[in-house]
Amino acid sequence: MDVRDDATQARTATPTLVDDAPPRVRRRLRLITVIATFGGLLFGYDTGVINGALPYMTDDLGLTPVTEGMVTSSLLLGAALGAVTGGRLSDARGRRRTILTLAVVFFVGALGCTLAPDTAVMIVARFVLGLAVGGASVTVPVYLAEVSPAERRGALVTRNELMIVSGQLLAFTSNAVIAKVGGESGGVWRYMLVLATLPAVVLWFGMLVMPESPRWLASKTRFGEALDVLKQVRSRQRAEAELAEVSSLAVKEERAKLGGWQDMKATPWLRKLMLVGFGIAIVQQITGVNTIMYYGTQILTDAGFASDSALTANIANGVISVLATFVGIWLLGRVHRRPMLMTGQVGTTCALLLIGVFSLVLPSGDARAYAVLAMTVTFLAFQQGAISPVTWLMLSEIFPMRMRGFGMGVAAVVLWLTNFAIGLVFPSLVSGIGISNTFFLFVVAGVVSLAFVRRYVPETKGRTLETLEAELRARFS
Repeated sequence: MDVRDDATQARTATPTLVDDAPPRVRRRLRLITVIATFGGLLFGYDTGVINGALPYMTDDLGLTPVTEGMVTSSLLLGAALGAVTGGRLSDARGRRRTILTLAVVFFVGALGCTLAPDTAVMIVARFVLGLAVGGASVTVPVYLAEVSPAERRGALVTRNELMIVSGQLLAFTSNAVIAKVGGESGGVWRYMLVLATLPAVVLWFGMLVMPESPRWLASKTRFGEALDVLKQVRSRQRAEAELAEVSSLAVKEERAKLGGWQDMKATPWLRKLMLVGFGIAIVQQITGVNTIMYYGTQILTDAGFASDSALTANIANGVISVLATFVGIWLLGRVHRRPMLMTGQVGTTCALLLIGVFSLVLPSGDARAYAVLAMTVTFLAFQQGAISPVTWLMLSEIFPMRMRGFGMGVAAVVLWLTNFAIGLVFPSLVSGIGISNTFFLFVVAGVVSLAFVRRYVPETKGRTLETLEAELRARFS
């Protein structure tokens, strides 16, 4: 039978998408989402806290531009390894158990950073923390995608993105408050870093009482347990219908032995799909978003703000990120993913162009400072309101069930390695060619990214994961 026939059958077999679950079921689903997304909160805090801590850390540890880049990007290198390791671990041992393990690594890494006596230990501790960040970036969206009903998947998975930007806002705000209270104290950055241990504890205790992913259970032929979990987050009739669809696909994939690198080599459509996943990951990072999230305070200082004022002004970046993510979650339930991603790319590219122009033509002073701040806020509105939520949602959707953790993990490795490269070279680029030319490079990358999305990225809205898999198999075969 042709694969297009399979796709047609999958669509007609899909249950009617209505939110007919009783209030008890909806409350359970909300609780699962809140607890799991503490992983996103930790992701956001641990990536954002360096923004305000770095200037104090530089003075205390004697960092140079090169070691600044190493301290910042060591977390990103760890995240690359953590993404693929976390993806394979979640496929083998389950999403829930992997998140529990990540909570412990978050705690240990944050404590190591707080107590680091020198640059070498800080780099190692940030690498360990990156393992947890990378693992969470893969496992939490996959867990949420597999627990969520199809019609609510976009909204629920992107709650993780909301928690990421909320964590970054928390980091920016706490940095400003701690700096205000601590003054010029050499160890003030340690107080900024230690706060990350608290949500790690909440995540660990919370996940102890959360269920495993029903789709992961089905992939291990544990259908009775999968049905029990589905009944917690669906109406009874819908749970049974959904299990029948998931179980049928699990049996097919067991016969096909989908699961890892060997499948990539042997299956052309999976290779093509993985390349699309790589492209989506690179598109999200090549905008240069994390230059603003990691070096935002320094960018604003270079634009003309005083150091204390830059820390406070940087909170605006965090606030707009959170507000834009709310808008993004609302839009995902109403518009298609692909045009939303393209709109975000147009907006970010224009904002980066204007940052470069203002930095080049405006004299140093308040006018340039506030013009650059206005453009960083505009950039983040498009990035966090469109590009980032669509990226993490699509990566959690497009890969087949038995290799979803692995596929997203490998794509996330590409994302984090791109992030690592940008975070490592950004200080040197600014020092060598100036901030305007650096942002002009990101503008060129944005134009290339827009062309890629328009040509290659599929639409994923409105399908169950099983229907989407059949459609992608047909498209890329």
